[in-house]
Amino acid sequence: MGRAAEVYRRFGEVDAAGTSLLYERIAVALSESDEALRAIEKARARKRQPALILAALHDLALAGRAPALAAAYAAADGDAAANAAIDTLLTMTDSVVAIAARRRPRTGETSRGAVLYPAIAEAAHRAGAKAVGLIDVGCSAGLNLGVDRVGVTYSNGQTLGDPSSRVQLTASIVGDRPLPERAIPEVVARIGVDTDPVDVTDADEARWLRACVWPDQPEQAARLEAELALAATAPPLLLSGDAVEVLPDAIAQVPADALPVITTTWALSRFTLESRLRFLQRLDEAATGRAVAWVSAEGVGVAPGIPTFGDRRASGHSIIGLAAFEHSTLRAEAVGRCWSRGRLLAWLAD
Repeated sequence: MGRAAEVYRRFGEVDAAGTSLLYERIAVALSESDEALRAIEKARARKRQPALILAALHDLALAGRAPALAAAYAAADGDAAANAAIDTLLTMTDSVVAIAARRRPRTGETSRGAVLYPAIAEAAHRAGAKAVGLIDVGCSAGLNLGVDRVGVTYSNGQTLGDPSSRVQLTASIVGDRPLPERAIPEVVARIGVDTDPVDVTDADEARWLRACVWPDQPEQAARLEAELALAATAPPLLLSGDAVEVLPDAIAQVPADALPVITTTWALSRFTLESRLRFLQRLDEAATGRAVAWVSAEGVGVAPGIPTFGDRRASGHSIIGLAAFEHSTLRAEAVGRCWSRGRLLAWLAD
């Protein structure tokens, strides 16, 4: 079995198993088709991963260019979907490769709001801020930037945010310490920074986000639709480029009487250690003339300057960090731990 065949079989039998019957069947079928594997290998090596190729096929189905595949998805017919996926890949190889070449897989963002909401509110409270400007680094589509406009219900019965919002999130609390129940103050700026941001007001870009949701996950698809609709009512300012270089411009976009709150959620792991340290330096430089806050949810030891509770790296959870910069003074604290990209969290700050 070749490398590509192994990768696709593993994706089907491990990653998709129990989560997506359609992708389980399709990935295994692709792994067993020499023709399909040869078609996949026409993409550049780093553009052949199953999540990207399957999303490219889904994009064609959503665009009406692969009706048999779309029908199989709608019917949740695994065998028909596997056959249609191979047929689409073989007859539209160039289109699949082209989509994969200019795209990257996108994962859901707004679920992170369960972690971000209490941390941003706490950052504003500590700074005495009556208004904040949110700057999300590694923002993808900027869906985190609507965190103040979602509702969150926690397993201990606490609720935060807007109970009438079309976007409702849930998360489980670990331990017996409650979350602070402060509200995020008025948000006067929403700015996303990414090397390749997604404009949710662009039909093709929004379709790609839908294509990255597995076709037999209706709850995730419905939530994405709600997220897109919410984001479209207050589209963020998207700044494209290296975060370390763009960050000063982003902070300058926040009105002087508002607290810039920079958020990073599992974004800094893609940075080199040198870039992470320069990121911290940029925040420090920005704070010579105003207070700046940084809220992070990153793997243990990934966010520079944020304590780790003594936890080991690669321990399976992440640290929720809160850093305040003012007049080149840094106060950094770990305020909690979280798991599964924010679906479980333990608030640990006083």
